[in-house]
Amino acid sequence: MTRFGYTLMGEGHGPRALVDNAVRAEQAGFEFAVLSDHYHPWLPSQHHSPFTWSVLGAVAHATERMELATMVTCPTIRYHPAIIAQAAATVAVMSEGRFTLGLGAGERLNEHVVGAGWPSAEVRHEMLAEAIEVLRRLWSGGYVSHRGRYYNVEDARVFDLPEDPIEIFVAVSGGASASLAAEAAEGMCATEAEADLVAAYLDAGGRPEATWGQIPLSWHPDEAQGAAQAHDQFRFGHPGWKVMAELPNPVNFAAATETVTPEHMAEMVPCGPDPERHVTGIQTYVDAGFERIAVVQVGDDQEGFLRFWTKEVLPRLG
Repeated sequence: MTRFGYTLMGEGHGPRALVDNAVRAEQAGFEFAVLSDHYHPWLPSQHHSPFTWSVLGAVAHATERMELATMVTCPTIRYHPAIIAQAAATVAVMSEGRFTLGLGAGERLNEHVVGAGWPSAEVRHEMLAEAIEVLRRLWSGGYVSHRGRYYNVEDARVFDLPEDPIEIFVAVSGGASASLAAEAAEGMCATEAEADLVAAYLDAGGRPEATWGQIPLSWHPDEAQGAAQAHDQFRFGHPGWKVMAELPNPVNFAAATETVTPEHMAEMVPCGPDPERHVTGIQTYVDAGFERIAVVQVGDDQEGFLRFWTKEVLPRLG
C-alpha cells in the first residue's frame, strides 16, 4: 500500500517556517516528512539552508505521530560518520523511534565547503559503505574503535540510543548504489520515477516496502504562475544528477540552467490547479514500484497546497 509523505524544503523556507510546515503536514494527514541535509541552497533565489539536524530536533518535538527521515544526508566528507551516528540517535530518541536515516554519496554543492576535495563516484560509494559500518557499530552500544580505509574512530560511544534499531535507506542512481542499498541498508530512495532503479534494488535483495521516492509539485491557482514558481525554485533539477552532483555553488546552478524556461519546467513538474495533473505525476512513481512517496510543494503557499492536497489530490489517489 502506497504511503505519502511531505518534503520540508529547507532551501525554500527558514527553520521556524519548516517546523510550522511539519505541524501542518501532520494535521493534513501525511504519514511521514523528509528533509534534505544541505549546506547551500541549489539556487540564489531560494535564500535558505538551515542546519537540518536542529530542524529535525524541533520537528520531532513539535509532532506526535508522523515519521521523519533525512532524504538525504551524506556521512562521508562534511561530516564524520561518528557525528551522524550521534545526531541520528538523538533525533530517534526525541521522536520516540519515528526516525529513519536516509543516506547518499553527496553532492559537491555541500561537501566541498570543508576543503577536503571531491572524490569520484566510485570512491564516494566506498566511503559510504564504510560509513554505514561505522554507524552500525556505534549504534550497537559500548565503546568503538575503528581503523578503516577512510575513517578512524577512537574510543567513541553514543550514550543516548533509541530502544529500537535505526533503519537506513540509501539514495540510488544506478546499479552500484542499488546493490549498496540492498546489502548495507534497509531501503532505497530515488528522485526519478525509474522502474529500473526499483528493479535493480529488488533484484539485489531489497525490500519492496522500503522504496522511497520524491516528486516535485508546483500547485498554484494559476497554471502559468505555477510554472513560473517551479522555474524560480526548482529548475536546478533539470540538468539531472550527473550535473547536479558536480556543481559547487548556487551561482553555478543558476548559470547551468540559464536556458531552462518555465515551459520546460511545466513538462518536468506538475504545475497549476488541476488535481489530475498532480495525480498523474504521482502515479508514475506508484507504477515504477515506489511504496513511500514524498511530495515537494515548490511554492511559498504551503497552507494552500495542503488544502489542495487534502481536498483534491489525496481522494483521487484512492
